[in-house]
Amino acid sequence: MNIDPAGLESSLRKLTSAEPDTDLVRTLATISRACLALFGVDGCGVMIVDEQNTLREIAASDPDGHALERAELQTQQGPCTDAYIANRLVATTDLRTDPRWPKLATTVYDKPIRAVMGIPIRLGGGPVGTLDVLRHQPHHWTDSERAALQRYGDVIETALAAALAAHSSSDLASQLQYALDSRILLERSIGFLMASHDLDPLDAFNLLRRTARTSRCRIGAVAEELLRTGHLPTETDPPTP
Repeated sequence: MNIDPAGLESSLRKLTSAEPDTDLVRTLATISRACLALFGVDGCGVMIVDEQNTLREIAASDPDGHALERAELQTQQGPCTDAYIANRLVATTDLRTDPRWPKLATTVYDKPIRAVMGIPIRLGGGPVGTLDVLRHQPHHWTDSERAALQRYGDVIETALAAALAAHSSSDLASQLQYALDSRILLERSIGFLMASHDLDPLDAFNLLRRTARTSRCRIGAVAEELLRTGHLPTETDPPTP
């Protein structure tokens, strides 16, 4: 895919200068559809974290984009999930032959989902979601494609920041605000679990998320409890002598 820098800049200006839509979800759906024509990919979607810090499907351009996002939510793995947790772009040339996400590859094996890229969407420097693109055939993502799609992720950041600045009362805006408020606690608690339980960042994050679900608490409350007491809410304190 050859990306025309002038065309990209023109398209980005149009998107960022458009009159803001009061419906944030509709805005993200419009941005997802525009991504197809601009980059020539076969599918595109946006996921944003909820109050349990789990990525949730917000918008997708097509059925395959929906299928990819649903499969990542089901399996809790994939390039988009890793992009969010690691706060960096994650790509695969061919999902079917990539050994990193076997459950995801099996789940979407009957779908034309081959090359995938997850781009973190950030607010205040930290990730709150991902921009997800796919191709129906194996494809090596070039440096220019990676850079251009990262720029496109910045468009989504602009839309999200505008919604928060306007004090939107939508559920999505509330989710974003909670994610921002709890980010520092999450980062510190992930670091604590990595050191105390000998876990990598993904496993530490998943442990926090599982604990939040089983204890029916917000993930921010779980992180706060861990940092305050040194153990997760589902763990039991040793008996007092």
